[in-house]
Amino acid sequence: MKDLKDLINKNEDAIILIQTWKKSARNKVQILERDSLKSKEALFNIQISTRSPMGAIVFHTGGILINDGWIRIYGSGNNKLDRNLPNWNKGKTFENFGEKPGHLIIADDAIGGFFLLNGGDLGSDLGKVYYFAPDSLETEPLDFTYSDFINFCFNGNVDGFYKDLRWKNWEKDFKDLSTNEAFIFYPYLWTKEGRDINFVQKSKVSIEEVYKLKVSKMNPSY
Repeated sequence: MKDLKDLINKNEDAIILIQTWKKSARNKVQILERDSLKSKEALFNIQISTRSPMGAIVFHTGGILINDGWIRIYGSGNNKLDRNLPNWNKGKTFENFGEKPGHLIIADDAIGGFFLLNGGDLGSDLGKVYYFAPDSLETEPLDFTYSDFINFCFNGNVDGFYKDLRWKNWEKDFKDLSTNEAFIFYPYLWTKEGRDINFVQKSKVSIEEVYKLKVSKMNPSY
């Protein structure tokens, strides 16, 4: 594994690009404060240079919240976002730090969706982002690179992306949701009985519980 000093690129640090994007963002963007020690540990564990937007977000931020936390992009962790990129993926997409995973979970959302960066096991389009949607047990290709995904979160039509996954008066329910939680729906949205999101039961649970549910439904032996 590379030393921390080799991962911190002071001359071409992508945090400058991220900050520039934030200034002109159309959507509401909140960059969470980092803890210096935790950010160093997270960058070392994920082994990605700060020359890349992903490395810069891990090292310089506790994470990024889009539209009051509807989308949560992983950084090095914060009270408002209690999962960081390497630790959240450990035991899910890889077993030991330093391994090259088949994909990385890079963000999640308020309705239990997960954004995945393809490392090879999702398709031939390496480096592209997929969406593990709450109304499906399949991953959907978005044709975004990581940088494209960040730009979409900052400037894209997020409301349009989620138009079929919001319900009447969703804003009221969302207001009381922690960014360490997500909604879970029953009947499940991927079932025939759960196809209309307006007529299903909605509960708030930890994002870890949502992930375990989705994986267990895909793999009953989980």
